[in-house]
Amino acid sequence: QVQLVESGGGLVQAGGSLRLSCAASGRTVSSYTMAWFRQIPGKERESVARISRNGGNTYYADSVKGRFTISRDSAKNTVYLQMTSLKPEDTAVYYCAASIAAYTGNNPNAYDSWGQGTQVTVSS
Repeated sequence: QVQLVESGGGLVQAGGSLRLSCAASGRTVSSYTMAWFRQIPGKERESVARISRNGGNTYYADSVKGRFTISRDSAKNTVYLQMTSLKPEDTAVYYCAASIAAYTGNNPNAYDSWGQGTQVTVSS
């Protein structure tokens, strides 16, 4: 099973940018569908972006499309989430997740491994 560690969260003003990193160990990220989710207290975990095992397909939630970009560096065994034009409503704990399945949809239950999460706070 792959182990995931997120980093890169923090406090940023609205309109700013952050890049989240998800460093994997144990297995290569190219073996997994990799995704970013986010969650705020009292709400369900929301799918933000994902990238297919071969890296050729990506998905974005409508709320982040055009502002966030998911990418993968196989040499570093790391997945990134570049976030631009951040809004206060992007404030959440962001989680990296891995699924051995090729097709996962937006269901967090389809993911086998999770990182510990990193807090992103966007001030207005």
